[in-house]
Amino acid sequence: MQQHQSKSKPKRRKQRQDKRKGEEMSVPLFQLASDLSVSRLCFGTMTFGEQNTFPETLSLLNKAYQAGINFFDSAEMYPVPQHRDTHGRSEEYLGRWIKDQKIPRNRVILATKVAGPSGQMTWIRGGPNSLDSKNISAAIDSSLLRLSTDYIDLYQIHWPDRYVPMFGETEYDPTKQYSSVPIEEQLDALQKAIENGKIRYIGLSNETPYGLMKFLHLAMNSSLSQKIITIQNAYNLLCRNFDSGLAECCHHERISLLAYSPMAMGILSGKYYSSGGAPPDARLNFFRGRYSEGESRYKLSNPVVKAAVLEYVRIAKKYGISPASLAIAFVLNHPIVASVVFGATKLWQLQEVVGAIDIHLATDIILEINEVHARYRNPCP
Repeated sequence: MQQHQSKSKPKRRKQRQDKRKGEEMSVPLFQLASDLSVSRLCFGTMTFGEQNTFPETLSLLNKAYQAGINFFDSAEMYPVPQHRDTHGRSEEYLGRWIKDQKIPRNRVILATKVAGPSGQMTWIRGGPNSLDSKNISAAIDSSLLRLSTDYIDLYQIHWPDRYVPMFGETEYDPTKQYSSVPIEEQLDALQKAIENGKIRYIGLSNETPYGLMKFLHLAMNSSLSQKIITIQNAYNLLCRNFDSGLAECCHHERISLLAYSPMAMGILSGKYYSSGGAPPDARLNFFRGRYSEGESRYKLSNPVVKAAVLEYVRIAKKYGISPASLAIAFVLNHPIVASVVFGATKLWQLQEVVGAIDIHLATDIILEINEVHARYRNPCP
């Protein structure tokens, strides 16, 4: 995607016409290794039902759809921070939008995820305790009900059913391994769902190079009729771990990255380090002390995080674009990224993300970004 331009200013591509309504369409599509064509921006729904009411959700989804976004990602455990009273609302809101607005089902790509073992979310199948066939089957049926649909286009394993350091952890400790459900059983459960027309394709999330290749190897030697086509992992200016192993696997195996957290929970906007500080409803302020997964990874008090963010803000200002636009454009620039999974709670945030689709980063901007990355390497793993 990188464009070698003589000028340092980012260029914008001409907007295409949306043949659906004859309106300007700014978000292009990407063909996955399947018959799915997904928009380069994917609306992540984990704020729906917590930070966003249904009317607010309706407005956001309508604007996103009008902009050409056809790809929407959810999970059975959403919204976050997760708790019993709101469990499943994100999927419910997404399904209600499609039904209420009479969106043709074949015009949208719905992705959702089954929660891996946690032991904490007791309201989800008792924990959930494992990703055995019974749990996967029950999760799919529940998501179908909440989404008010007959099928899910892309069904993803939210995190592995085995010990893996993630969500801020970086060191592998073999003593933490626990008895896990064989990958073969997970694949068999997913194959049955495909045969029954409940899901179309399979994706992984928060996976490692070992996990991805193990899934692919076992899938090749099983009766799986549809291959694994995506992996959804974090990728942003503060977290480029994907490039250390996973990128090579994905390139050779034709697996597309769905890059989540492109704004690093909003940190890359620079708002948390502004003179006035971020507003009270900014996610890391609003959920302070209540969202351990986010706070363990995105440590605002870490001086390395602050130094890196301020450098990226400086680069954005130098080239006349917003820090948010720089962050989104950087992720889109990666050759293996099919779609950027973003979140937005306000219309202006959505508009800023959509605007970033037309920004092409010139070579000298990438060089400056890489120089900062070399000094402050992956402070938010």
